[in-house]
Amino acid sequence: MFLRWMVRKDNIDMGLWKNINKADLIMPLDTHTFNVSLKLGLLKRKTYDLQSAIELTQTLKIFDKDDPLKYDFALYRIGQEKIL
Repeated sequence: MFLRWMVRKDNIDMGLWKNINKADLIMPLDTHTFNVSLKLGLLKRKTYDLQSAIELTQTLKIFDKDDPLKYDFALYRIGQEKIL
């Protein structure tokens, strides 16, 4: 999560570190993001671990290969708000 804040630049993330490519980040998984990703079919792995984070990141690269973590907050909020 810290790397996301420091590398990405948007309304939430500070983007202070310019030498790291956003495409090299791994999706930080929390309970909400993990469960929503399973329900949406973005994640097949049912174990909450590093491999799941890598798998989800690779799946999200289909939508945006340069910045797959931009979907993090949306997935998190869907779970937190119990929308899905």
